[in-house]
Amino acid sequence: MLQDIANGIQQGLDGKSFEGSLKFDCGEDGVIVLSENRASTQDRDTDCTIRISQDNLTKLLTGKLNPMTGVALGKLKISGNMGVAMKLGQLLG
Repeated sequence: MLQDIANGIQQGLDGKSFEGSLKFDCGEDGVIVLSENRASTQDRDTDCTIRISQDNLTKLLTGKLNPMTGVALGKLKISGNMGVAMKLGQLLG
């Protein structure tokens, strides 16, 4: 399932530039790492980590969960470089 989400993110990255590295940590379900304009499910150290459930990640990527609302409600937690997280918002928006 996470591989499908990673594939969708990869398609969204085509033709766009994403600087830095970011990890969606979905706990036991695994991770999705965005780095060097690629999305993969290989875990590694990143500039920024977003802890989020797989269900809420799907909602975030489809526009059904606003990132700021998600943080306020505790549905996602951001650690590391906030600038990288902000760039992701621009990329998705």
